[in-house]
Amino acid sequence: MTKKEFQNLFQSKIVLLDGATGSNMQKSGMPSGVCPETWILEHSEALVELQKGYILSGSDILYAPTFTSNRIKLSEYGLADEIERINRGLVKLSKIAIQESNVEQTGRKVYIAGDLTMTGEQLYPVGKLKFEELVDIYKEQIAYILMEGVDLFVVETMMSLQECRAALLAVKETCDLPVMVTLTFNDNMRTLYGTDPVTAVTVLQNMGADAVGVNCSTGPEKMCEIVSTMKEYASVPIIAKPNAGLPQLINNETVFSMGPEEFANETKKLVEAGASIVGGCCGTTPEHIRLLQDAVKSIKPHIIEKKKKRVLTTERRTLKIDLDGHFMIVGERINPTGKKALQAELKEGILDTVITMASEQVENGADILDINMGMNGIDEKEMMVKVVEEVTGMSNIPLCIDSSHVSVMEAALRIYPGRALINSISLEKEKFEKLLPIAKKYGAMFILLPLSDKGLPKDIDEKKEIIRHIVDAAIQIGLAKEDIIVDGLVNTVGANKDAAIQAIETIRYCKDELDLATIVGLSNISFGLPERQFVNSTFLAFAIQAGLTMAIANPSQDLLVNTAFAADLLRGKEEADVRYIKRVTERTITITGGKNNAIDGSSVDKNQLGAPQSLNEKSTGETNTNQEIYEAVIKGNKRTIISLVEKSLSEQNEPSFILDNLLIPAINQVGQLFDQQIYFLPQLISSAETMKSAIDYLEPMLKTGEDEKKLGTVVIATVSGDVHDIGKNLVVLMLKNYGFNVIDLGKDVASEKIIEVAKESNADVIALSALMTTTMLEMKEVIRLKNESGLKVKVIIGGAVITQSYADEIGADAYAKDAGETVVIVKRLLSIN
Repeated sequence: MTKKEFQNLFQSKIVLLDGATGSNMQKSGMPSGVCPETWILEHSEALVELQKGYILSGSDILYAPTFTSNRIKLSEYGLADEIERINRGLVKLSKIAIQESNVEQTGRKVYIAGDLTMTGEQLYPVGKLKFEELVDIYKEQIAYILMEGVDLFVVETMMSLQECRAALLAVKETCDLPVMVTLTFNDNMRTLYGTDPVTAVTVLQNMGADAVGVNCSTGPEKMCEIVSTMKEYASVPIIAKPNAGLPQLINNETVFSMGPEEFANETKKLVEAGASIVGGCCGTTPEHIRLLQDAVKSIKPHIIEKKKKRVLTTERRTLKIDLDGHFMIVGERINPTGKKALQAELKEGILDTVITMASEQVENGADILDINMGMNGIDEKEMMVKVVEEVTGMSNIPLCIDSSHVSVMEAALRIYPGRALINSISLEKEKFEKLLPIAKKYGAMFILLPLSDKGLPKDIDEKKEIIRHIVDAAIQIGLAKEDIIVDGLVNTVGANKDAAIQAIETIRYCKDELDLATIVGLSNISFGLPERQFVNSTFLAFAIQAGLTMAIANPSQDLLVNTAFAADLLRGKEEADVRYIKRVTERTITITGGKNNAIDGSSVDKNQLGAPQSLNEKSTGETNTNQEIYEAVIKGNKRTIISLVEKSLSEQNEPSFILDNLLIPAINQVGQLFDQQIYFLPQLISSAETMKSAIDYLEPMLKTGEDEKKLGTVVIATVSGDVHDIGKNLVVLMLKNYGFNVIDLGKDVASEKIIEVAKESNADVIALSALMTTTMLEMKEVIRLKNESGLKVKVIIGGAVITQSYADEIGADAYAKDAGETVVIVKRLLSIN
């Protein structure tokens, strides 16, 4: 299937996908605990009959049941060496279904999508799996699927945008087939890792995904807002593949609440909200798809507008760039040029100053952070990748990748988990020919630097000609003017009295005639002059009036930045008055030492950060070791936590004081930030890991025996048949940090084993996790065995598919929606204050 054929398909009709596989295989007898892929191969008639049913119900695209057939998932069943046989065999079954349905004899074409999903391993720096390893894992599976021949690929049920990027790159670097990508969102319209619908569709469509959307998550009635939000930013078709409502336990079976007719009517609303491609996920059957086909067949296909937005993103946030919006600052400080202390640290592989610079620039109002690692004595590519990984982990503002080397630029763009800005692409042959395709491949925006192999343009006309040439070339390869920010190329006014006039003319030309965003580096204008800040700030005000979009500057330079905010105020920009007042008043507080930096990029005071009152009373503007320990946990700073704890101990603080008054209050505050949706899974894990490092260091010094701070014993496991353990692992970490004795049995644990260990350990609580509707019934089995054995132990359950009503139905003592709530509920169950 060519990309053109795919376009013709969704332009001709509302495209119908298939429905659920796993829940239907379970109905056909697939037991929990087995490898689904091998069970399907051994009971091929069940899969073939199901897919024939979908074909006859109107499905245009079948998902080959290769869902979890990657090496990591198969290795959990000891089947990694069977990866070729399994993937090829599963694709063959879908082909048999099409052949036996005889549908192609009627002239109707049914397509097969090779199905990829998450591996269950977390990517570095949260986990240990490196990005390139993940790309290779997907490439291996893709290669075996292609041996049997599929028409397109789908990457589905994804929770991590970075894993989506890896899978998408793997497909695009292996073949030219169309790729669809769908993520699963929680009720807060964010994935488990914190990605929102706008960020997801922006990043993936710019990287070349042919359709983007949402699957699983929930029933169709709760997907409308996600679809309509994506539609506003989408230049590709939107996919919606909802569950048949919520799972319920009826007569010892997991039953979904939404029947075929209701499902069809509700999913039709998703089409009306903007979805061009629809189908069903958990709990849906061929009858659901048949009635859905009837409901949408008369709806005209959506016209997919090739609209583009000026936006950069992180993994969790989208930054809109408006030509007529407020002025933006690209923080310039993370650059070793002229900074001997930073150079020395980078040569030793130390990033303390880099992280401090990032934090301070975010606190001082930077909208974007420029990252430059150009210096002698280091491997620039290796260091650039390392810094990008660290900075994206601790801040939530987009990055501008700044390097004169193409290989360094591509390495950074490849692992950046959002949409970055390239600094820069000129008409110099090396950069022009190589970097434009790289910008296209990774979906990046770029700064257009009007230079050529001849050097600086001799006059304004040549500068305009270079700009037009690069813009035309970018558009020709599929980029758009909204992907470009033109550098005004500021020269020094001391050598050229018309330097400011020429730069401002460039800004006016780009904005008024070409509808392009603009940027300048301010420091050149005043080079060689005394009291340069006055020249810089005055030039900046003139440039903003001419239409300048952003500048590369140091956001801690008050005269410069306050001038920019004042310029917005005087030009009547929306909310400019609030921004100006906030800027100048908060900067005054910051200088006197009353501010702290929040990881998400906002500035908050210490009481908002939740620092214990005793620390606030101690802080008088000077650095306080205990305050730094508290903030290290808040910010997930594993690099410095041990040295800070050592310093606090040397200052005669007791280990118990550090635990009770610094670490536990900090992780409590992290939990509150998570509940408030300021933090998401990566930050929660980072903070918990930081606290764990500190506790591991302190543990030998803490009192043992009768005074040991063990609050109770918790046996925890992911239930039989379920191999997902991200959430469970976080619960383990949090419970241990709070002083519970935790026995972690891992994933896919037999119900009998859970009860056996609970008895042997005299456990107080059994904690169970399940992510799949096909495995949640095992929770009831554990409770049944517990009751039969007479074991007096509390049972708490959780996981993506679990609800309070399900906990009530099976007789669990409690349900917890996340790791933070688990700690609270376990304490409540054990009557711990």
